Amino acid sequence: MSFLLQTTAIAEQATEAGQMSLWQLFNSGGWLMWVLLLLGGVSIFIFVERFVAIRKASKGMNMGFMNRIRAAISDGNIQAALEMCRRSNTPIARMVEKGIERLGRPMADVQNAIENVANLEVSRLENGLPFLATIAGGAPMIGFLGTVTGMVQTFMDMSAAGGTVDMALLSGGMYVAMITTVGGLIVGIPAYFGYNYLVAAIERLVFRMEANSIAFMDILNQPVQK
Repeated sequence: MSFLLQTTAIAEQATEAGQMSLWQLFNSGGWLMWVLLLLGGVSIFIFVERFVAIRKASKGMNMGFMNRIRAAISDGNIQAALEMCRRSNTPIARMVEKGIERLGRPMADVQNAIENVANLEVSRLENGLPFLATIAGGAPMIGFLGTVTGMVQTFMDMSAAGGTVDMALLSGGMYVAMITTVGGLIVGIPAYFGYNYLVAAIERLVFRMEANSIAFMDILNQPVQK
């Protein structure tokens, strides 16, 4: 059955029932709707997974942790400071742990080690975000592709029927073809806002990491109590 006949049948069903179910709307969009559904599921997974990871990384990033580190280092209890970092298991804790392991070396080496760890931690936090950004930009384009493809097929079927213009058939084909555009926007808009939310959250986290790393370097510049 041609695309035009399919859309006509769907339109007639909608007229008889008075409304279309979501499942009928989804199916009328064609196979591209399954692609959009897959992309929507992936975007939700990435957002939730990154949201949980960022929230987990934010725990322990407070001055209370740095005050305990300060007290341990000031008392000369380096091993206790290392144990606190390992128990915390947060990005700033791993940064401080690397800095403590470099104690005795020039301060520039300590700072470089901390910055290297910070770069790795930020890279881990941003894992998956490029793909989420791609979905945010690509899903509407896929939806538009489905609309254009559907319209082309509709006019091809009309041409094959002798070029007879039937507004009922034409309008039915048009609204079915545009369903993919709606689907693309439904996937793309939340992915766009989700991506920007995660980027802003990571930027706030990076700022806190920088503040804590400066506080740690200040601790190292204090005289050690004997």
